Amino acid sequence: MAPSMRPSWTVPTRRLASAAAITLLLGTIPLLSGTSAAGAAQSPRCSTDPTARLSTVPAPETVLGFPLGVGQERVVTNDEVRTYLGAVDGASDRVVTGVMATSVLGQPLPYAVVSNERNVRPSALRGIADDVRDLRDPRRTSARTAARTAKDSPAIVWVTANVHGGEKSGTDAALKTLYELAAGLSCAVEKRNDNLVTIIVPTQNPDGRDATRRQNEFGFDMNRDWFARTQQETDGKLELLRRYPPQVFIDAHEMTGRQYFFPPNADPIHHEIAGEAVDWINRIGEANKAGFGYNGACENDDDAECYFNYATYDMFFMGYGDTVPTTGFGAAGMTYEKGSASAVVDRVQQQFNTQWATLGWAATNKHEVLSDYFDIWTDALAQGRAGTLEPNEVVQPTNEVQFPVPDIKIRSYFLLPDRQLADVRQLVERLRRMDVEVYEVQKATRVPTARIFGGRSASNVTVPKGAYWIPMDQPQKHWIQAIMGEDPYVPFPYFYDVSSWSNPLLMGVSTIYTGDNVRPKAQLVRKISGGRSGLAWPWGSYSYPLDSAAAAEFTFTLLGRGVPLVRNLDTSTVALPASRLSRTVDELAESFGVTLTPGGRTTGTRLDLPDVGLFQGTGISTTSGSHGEARYVLGKRWGLDLTPVTTADINDNTEAFTGRTVLLVPDGSSPTGGLTTAGQANLRDWIAQGHTYIGLRNEGTRVARAAGLTSTTEKPKPAGYQVIGSHLRVDVDHDSPVALGRPAEDFEFNNSDPILNPSTTGTNVLRYPAGDTFWANGYTVGGDTLKGTAALVDEPTGAGRAVLFAFNPLFRAYNENGLHLVANALLYPADATTAPDARRTPGIDPARASAAAAPVAADLGGGWRPVTIEVAAGDLPRTRAIVERFTTDARASAKGGSAYVVIPNPQGLQVDEHPFASDLVRALRDAKVPLRSVVG
Repeated sequence: MAPSMRPSWTVPTRRLASAAAITLLLGTIPLLSGTSAAGAAQSPRCSTDPTARLSTVPAPETVLGFPLGVGQERVVTNDEVRTYLGAVDGASDRVVTGVMATSVLGQPLPYAVVSNERNVRPSALRGIADDVRDLRDPRRTSARTAARTAKDSPAIVWVTANVHGGEKSGTDAALKTLYELAAGLSCAVEKRNDNLVTIIVPTQNPDGRDATRRQNEFGFDMNRDWFARTQQETDGKLELLRRYPPQVFIDAHEMTGRQYFFPPNADPIHHEIAGEAVDWINRIGEANKAGFGYNGACENDDDAECYFNYATYDMFFMGYGDTVPTTGFGAAGMTYEKGSASAVVDRVQQQFNTQWATLGWAATNKHEVLSDYFDIWTDALAQGRAGTLEPNEVVQPTNEVQFPVPDIKIRSYFLLPDRQLADVRQLVERLRRMDVEVYEVQKATRVPTARIFGGRSASNVTVPKGAYWIPMDQPQKHWIQAIMGEDPYVPFPYFYDVSSWSNPLLMGVSTIYTGDNVRPKAQLVRKISGGRSGLAWPWGSYSYPLDSAAAAEFTFTLLGRGVPLVRNLDTSTVALPASRLSRTVDELAESFGVTLTPGGRTTGTRLDLPDVGLFQGTGISTTSGSHGEARYVLGKRWGLDLTPVTTADINDNTEAFTGRTVLLVPDGSSPTGGLTTAGQANLRDWIAQGHTYIGLRNEGTRVARAAGLTSTTEKPKPAGYQVIGSHLRVDVDHDSPVALGRPAEDFEFNNSDPILNPSTTGTNVLRYPAGDTFWANGYTVGGDTLKGTAALVDEPTGAGRAVLFAFNPLFRAYNENGLHLVANALLYPADATTAPDARRTPGIDPARASAAAAPVAADLGGGWRPVTIEVAAGDLPRTRAIVERFTTDARASAKGGSAYVVIPNPQGLQVDEHPFASDLVRALRDAKVPLRSVVG
């Protein structure tokens, strides 16, 4: 029997009536408010006059002092957003409001629900949401019930904006949409309100809006955070989506230029996105064309106030505000992008025109949409039962599928409990919070034919008791495959984000999958496991393996609370005195999925809370990238006090630098960090005293090399080399404490990172295999260049060390095996280097001096990667001619019949924020230059 997926949501009876009321709700996530007695009465008949509106609902100009859209001269502020929501809420019986989350800086993220007066009554709204949720599970919803819901129930449409804080016009347009739905008396408004429940989220990133910054306060791009939900703004939004699952979802953005994009999308589209949703998206595109106005379709690259389709904006990576609503919720998830160079009036009005046209299409087709919505989940069940994966397809007329989904069957995934168990349990919770059913195996079961993550297979694998079973025979089959799949099987090599995000690989957990029809004895997981597994003597201890990111976070939390801990450097287990196990600590362990095992007296090496300096000197962006990721992971989640350390602090040997036990240098653009010769000597001396330097990716490794701390050198990347956010197998050297708790073979995430020749003066903690065990997934071209190179190095100097990551282990805070390695570096045992080490010679080792003197590779990609366009070698001359219209900095090379044009991107901008990358790609397509691959 299928478990119930219908949560018992409740609806409060009070309204969010003003900005002051919102302030009172900070830190909470209320549900919906009730019906206001102040609302105006419903018009007895709809009007044929599109301008007819209720006078009792305040127009934007009466509250804000200016109109929205036509006549608007500036964008609204966060305070004005909240004020206007409260004013409309207090005046209209068609609107109820709430707060879905709070921002990092404590600002509320309000939302409004709009429909007709009957639909927004609390009991009616609960019933609508329940009925739509029931469509997502055909095991408990009959075809007859689904047909009745499609006939009688409104569809749910979301209008969201401003996930990138500097992209503001979608917010203003959403408020205009709110006003028209709340006040309008026309038949067009009535049709929308009768057939739809519209959820309006004016801003998803209020902190970024205040700062006119793409990222949130921690420097995270929240339009890449959807599957991982690391940021509180994203997490609250997804919980509201689970409450009101959409059939249509708009995510309003801005881009460079003066044009407008709405779907049909660019390729690639992830193969597990349902065909019904793609059909809706493309048909909504036709409605948007009809309702856009202005100059219609763009004819040339330099046209303005026009729209285009089929370019730039794909539906592949499962971190976007279109792919996740589409794959995880079955909606027509769509990104709308308006050029930010246009005047405010044009930006807002065009955003409104597309929002209004989309709502019109959804209202007209709501019966078909809800019927097809039921079919999406019915088909998913059938596919999961058969073990069938959706095939790859392309939508752009000029493209062909280059990489078909292989002919394999997947009926089950198994997460094995032999290691990294706390991270396994965190992955289980991540799946459950997207309505995936996960079962704990109660009795060992045999899998005749298994595929092991990392490209291997095995026969007659025994899945032990305690493993977690994820059957594909459930409604969320599409979502399971989209985030669990060993490879995403890109159909066409066009990327402006990563090409792999397999959650088991990100976490480095032991995982198998099979097409066999196995049905183990298993129990549905209803809450996370962990905490005390037995009772220790008062003089005894409780221990746990520090082998995961979750266990690391638990460790730092305990240290921050003053709990004494010791670590066994052979087994990587951590122990705490039994006398310090309070109910709070036990509950904390459970929340992290950490099992506490009773034992004898504590023995091992004492763990101390590190005193971390975070470098923010030359070349470091403090508003994005790994600096922000460090502030979030180390500061917020791990609770460490991070002291800013500047270039001047190191050069002048100030206490801000010398008083720290760890210095973390994030990725950035400078090869030296601005350190003088004296500063480099200060850094070496500080490390030699027993301190730890942690360097990330480009700047982190290059500053260390320039200071004579490593013998690694950078290996040049050959023509055509592309590693586009892929996972690769690495061999682990346990001679370094940085490897404590990791398996002998692991996986690491590589996003066109620097290639390090191995160290001759330290331990190469992670190396890409040189032989047949080398393996990569995602989109990787020329990956053999990595064979035998180092991904992580532990370089001793005196009593200290430099721990150098060629990759970014903090990437988006969802690279859990990387987070664990950083934790190990931070907790590097002070007595692990007391034995004599011939490599710890005074001064600079000759091999390190030679590495420091080597030429520095050009930083073509900044904190991201360069823009690379692949064409046939014969098309290089005309490609160059078009590229030179945009930049004279491009570099060209040729290999194997292809030509590669590499455009430097020193600021590390992604394609959707790059000043000309999107326009360049469209110009090449318009010139009929066949593009073999595009990477941005």
